[in-house]
Amino acid sequence: MVELAGVIEQPYNLAVAAARTCYSSKGIITKADVVKDEKAIALRDKIASSTLHAGHLTTRQHASFVFALDRVSRHFIWSFLHSHPYYNSEQVSQRYVKVAPGHYTIPPLPEQAARRYVQVVELQIERYNQLIELLMPDIRRRFFQLFPQRQRSEEKYATSLKKRGYEIARYLLPVATHAYLYHTVSALTLMRYWRLCELFDTSFEQRYVVQKMVDAVCRVDPDFAKELKDPMPLEETPEYQFFARQDATARRRQTGQFLQEFDASLAGHVSKLTDYKVNAEANMAQAVRSLLGVPMSELSDEVAIDLVMNPAKNRYFGDTFNLTTLSKLSRAMHHPHYTFRKKISHTADSQDQRHRMTPGSRPILAAHYHGKPDYILPMLVRDNAAVREVYEQTMAEVFQGINDLLSEGVKEEFALYLLPNAFPIRFEESGDLLNLHHKWKARACYTAQEEIFFATIDEVSQVKEIHPRIAEHILAPCYLRMKAGEKPYCPEGDRYCGVPVWKYEISQYQRVL
Repeated sequence: MVELAGVIEQPYNLAVAAARTCYSSKGIITKADVVKDEKAIALRDKIASSTLHAGHLTTRQHASFVFALDRVSRHFIWSFLHSHPYYNSEQVSQRYVKVAPGHYTIPPLPEQAARRYVQVVELQIERYNQLIELLMPDIRRRFFQLFPQRQRSEEKYATSLKKRGYEIARYLLPVATHAYLYHTVSALTLMRYWRLCELFDTSFEQRYVVQKMVDAVCRVDPDFAKELKDPMPLEETPEYQFFARQDATARRRQTGQFLQEFDASLAGHVSKLTDYKVNAEANMAQAVRSLLGVPMSELSDEVAIDLVMNPAKNRYFGDTFNLTTLSKLSRAMHHPHYTFRKKISHTADSQDQRHRMTPGSRPILAAHYHGKPDYILPMLVRDNAAVREVYEQTMAEVFQGINDLLSEGVKEEFALYLLPNAFPIRFEESGDLLNLHHKWKARACYTAQEEIFFATIDEVSQVKEIHPRIAEHILAPCYLRMKAGEKPYCPEGDRYCGVPVWKYEISQYQRVL
């Protein structure tokens, strides 16, 4: 389902009105002005055409559309809707909402292949439900270790404990699993969606959904169609042309070599620091002096960095509105920059990529598939022999199902919808300190998604080794709020993890649940 739930009216006229305002000596040009007579309409179409072909497209960002999307796959959301920075989404959570049977995408398959596909998905959903129940004794035990006093009223926390089971069991679910969401984009982003709706990984679903989005907008503003350029065929994209030159058997062998090489390069890290600005601390300190107009003799590097990074002095860190992008002092954090090589599951990366200002070069999944079981083990699975046995058996059966479909000639695009949420995403991610800090402070919380939490601790620990003055105060949000004088220290309310993390150094951070 694709429904246009909200729209800024007349996006085409608004874009032209904004363009004309840039050169207006009479003040703001309105949407009514650009259609007031035949002469104005002719000028409107001329300006729209000329700015479009010249690539002057910022005027198309003023209009936005809110879409309600239902029964779209999580794979499509990860690969397409959330793979860029220019959107906003509110999506149903697999961490907190149990997945019901029957909610998954079935691509267009021949009858026999479709039966095998559904068989594998139904197995994944069955094992998902089984795993939730198998996990519950261990989840209860760990929870009441943290909160022994709550055991007297265990029923009160039953729903919360079940949600932890959902969070871990979802690793078995296919990336074909449905989601529903509100998704807001500008007119310009929708134009880009249409132009590239046939690229990897989920071309069929992308074309279908984006067509529905475009149709919905054109019904309220037929002129919007004038702005659209035909989709670029998949065969013309540089990614496809690279693959087209390769023999399939040779590519699978090459993939196996790549995966071994990538994993070895992590050297035991979840997220390995591979590059950074060597003079980050000195440059950041100088940026502080420049913005304040203070010479080095009056403000040392150490004091300048502390002025920015210490929450007791930079109290913006304690504010839940994330004011640092507007703060002149905090913007000195734009200058340090870090690159990480990381490996986390598809389901964890679906959350990680929502930090859009720390972009990653995420892979074409077909390029990382080599036919053998390949998956991430969550902590509660790794530590429980009975759970792990079911988990690993399920993975073996799922990957066999994918291979069966591929051997029948099913397109990789369709067969890989069966990949489990646990399938690893291997990629590089970069960001400046300002935006990484926002991500780190949120994900160093003990209630954060498990893999992203451990990746965050890994990243901050490595930054602390090379830039100790910068990283001294990069800790959980409760620590930042404590130093900034905000109460309560933990902003999570009933979701408080039970551990006074604000008292700990990063090297002391541990998770039991």
